[in-house]
Amino acid sequence: MLPHSNMPREDNQVPLLSDQDVAYESGEKVHILGINEPDEEGSLVVPPFSWKKLWLFTGPGFLMSIAFLDPGNLEGDLQAGAIAGYSLLWLLMWATAMGLLVQLLSARLGVATGRHLAELCREEYPTWVSMVLWVMAELALIGADIQEVIGSAIAIKILSNGILPLWAGVVVTASDCFILLFLENYGVRKLEAFFAVLIATMAVSFAWMFGETKPTGTELLLGVLIPKLSSKTIKQAVGVVGCIIMPHNVFLHSALVQSREIDYSKKGRVQEALNYYSIESTVALIISFIINLFVMTVFAKAFYGTEIASSIGLVNAGQYLQEKYGGGLFPILYIWSIGLLAAGQSSTITGTYAGQFIMGGFLNLRMKKWLRALITRSCAIIPTIVVALVFDTSEAALDVLNEWLNVLQSIQIPFALLPLLCLVSKEQIMGTFKIGPALKIVAWLVAALVIVINGYLLLDFFSSEVTGVIFTTVVCAFTGAYLAFIVYLVYWGFTLSVRRHMLPAKLAQGME
Repeated sequence: MLPHSNMPREDNQVPLLSDQDVAYESGEKVHILGINEPDEEGSLVVPPFSWKKLWLFTGPGFLMSIAFLDPGNLEGDLQAGAIAGYSLLWLLMWATAMGLLVQLLSARLGVATGRHLAELCREEYPTWVSMVLWVMAELALIGADIQEVIGSAIAIKILSNGILPLWAGVVVTASDCFILLFLENYGVRKLEAFFAVLIATMAVSFAWMFGETKPTGTELLLGVLIPKLSSKTIKQAVGVVGCIIMPHNVFLHSALVQSREIDYSKKGRVQEALNYYSIESTVALIISFIINLFVMTVFAKAFYGTEIASSIGLVNAGQYLQEKYGGGLFPILYIWSIGLLAAGQSSTITGTYAGQFIMGGFLNLRMKKWLRALITRSCAIIPTIVVALVFDTSEAALDVLNEWLNVLQSIQIPFALLPLLCLVSKEQIMGTFKIGPALKIVAWLVAALVIVINGYLLLDFFSSEVTGVIFTTVVCAFTGAYLAFIVYLVYWGFTLSVRRHMLPAKLAQGME
């Protein structure tokens, strides 16, 4: 059975959706070899593997992987390495695996339905619920964007030897939406190639640092293979897991996979797309894991067990490395800054991209892409400039701000994960591409684990930050409403398709 949103008509043509906002217009999509050729063996047969087709499908997974390499992740890596040494490398590996599972489900939803997550939330949930989900997604995106833009601005400040202050770096980084719009005019593949260059820049920079610091190979291997966790490193462990799954990235990936032309009237072609996307997403996240591993091991080698370990952050990390390892042929301070700049620029551009899909999907806005990008960018840049002006002179204040932004994003995770898991489990929405019982159990366990870990982070943070009767009352009231909404999402998710799609499901069964 094919998904209801792309149910073929009698002439086997996918219904036109001119009155709906779509991730990509038909003319923007990448043409896949054989897409318009008849299947001699039948529409249910998956075509044989092709390296050329894999290359044509490669791209969305690497754009998605940027969120695993943003400045927030890099800061979590360096703090985990400096404070916990090599002992949390195993957790980094398994956290990346959990992130991969979530992203594969997001890609599955987008491919099987022809809709991305924001669109489906608008269609499947009551209006007031979809509006709340939209606000939460926008808040998560703004929080992530502030961290990413500040990370870029820090790198620009270092590379300019302090000539450009933090706020000026923010303004420079804000211009990335024009890069996005420029590249979009030349097609999806050009945009993907640009991000491939930025990922390669990160890989080279942090691999160079890895070679300069020469971490211990045996300890690295033991750190990856043998799980270790102590009470002293629990906060860093929570940070490693908490910053892997980004709410806006769940929305983004389900839209990115629609950049390829897929024949929804042939189940074998849909399964073929899922297979190729699974391969390229896995490869992309393996590369992101290696880059994160480089960062964590560099700071484990350099600062684990030292007095300054607990005080290292994005602002001073490069300087501490420079003081420990000196200038050399190419100063390690600038190597670090180049990698940080690539991470910040790439993640802010993908954030702009995600913002377009989130706004367009939830609100069903059909407007020029440049206008939507400008609106999305403004929502994040204006508060970021204010932050840069206020916190430019204080590293400690930036660290406190970063903690609050991590809390903001942690709060939003259930509002992306729960709709995704509910939607991808429903036959009335996914057709035969719904996830099976075993994968469903694993996915819900992963989601529960991530939510519990982030809940621990929130509890730990608020227990130390919340003081006073009024503030405590407000936080308790917010927590109650927050938990009630999560319960509501789960309940509605388990019943929405049965109530709203029983007729389309029966029609679809009759058409098979």
